Amino acid sequence: MALRRVCGQVSGFKRPWAESRRSWGRALASSAAARGRREALVYRKHGEPLGVIQLENLELPQLGDSDIRAQMLAAPINPSDINMVQGTYPVLPDLPAIGGNEGVGQVLDVGSKVTNVKPGDWVIPSDTGLGDSVIQNAANSGVGQAAIQIAKAMGLKTINIIRDRPDLQQLTDSLKSMGADYVITEEALRKPEMKELFTKVPRPRLALNGVGGKSATEILRHLEKGGTIVTYGGMAKQPVVVPVSALIFKDVKIRGFWVTQWKRDHGHDLLQKMISMLCDFIQAGKLTAPVCTEVQFQDYQTALKAATTPFISSKQILIM
Repeated sequence: MALRRVCGQVSGFKRPWAESRRSWGRALASSAAARGRREALVYRKHGEPLGVIQLENLELPQLGDSDIRAQMLAAPINPSDINMVQGTYPVLPDLPAIGGNEGVGQVLDVGSKVTNVKPGDWVIPSDTGLGDSVIQNAANSGVGQAAIQIAKAMGLKTINIIRDRPDLQQLTDSLKSMGADYVITEEALRKPEMKELFTKVPRPRLALNGVGGKSATEILRHLEKGGTIVTYGGMAKQPVVVPVSALIFKDVKIRGFWVTQWKRDHGHDLLQKMISMLCDFIQAGKLTAPVCTEVQFQDYQTALKAATTPFISSKQILIM
């Protein structure tokens, strides 16, 4: 989260009542925040503001280690806020939504890992860099397992997409034991219920695509405005299709990643820095090798068969 100090106080808050990792939240919260509740101007359908906005008491989520809870002190009503309530703005939040995008809040409480703000500081919303969550398909692949662990070590939430399979619960439990926050099937990703997820976790600013095709399009749809999708593989052997609206109204960035070219472009020093960081994670017990099966070199056909069989998550390692 980007923070700036204004008039001797810290600014750069992402949510006006709780959990700085979530989106700005569009709310006017009263002193009820100090009592574990919040008052917010909520609208559950689009229409004229006077007809659809209601003042509601909402329960606050439990404060996490990296979260910030604040009470809103003042918030403007901008023309864009009105348009969002009316449903005429090009980019709309999921419903139910809380009105407003700007304002000033005062920090009430902070999690144990928060060091850059303290109770009493005044804060305003500020964009983040990498963001607070990452979405990826092929989450059970070697890359996917590494991404889960690295994201956890960096304090990021992960939304992990896998294909439906007979041992779904076993794989889900395995990925969560590595640090996965949410494990979702490709089928569930396309359902309206996905909106519920983003009441618990902020929309990601980074998507990792190792599949392509419909899977890539679906994870791209869930990116935050200005987010980036990075394609490093194409197991589906289908093109990545990008909706025009995602480019125009969400300013989504489309990037590719080929590690060979990355090493050529960035040179030995940055490569060494990256390897050193990964080694630090390994030594700290935050990063382990993906699930693997050791196969004797002479039995390479067994390894090849397993490597090309659907739903086998274990990496095949040939032992020379």
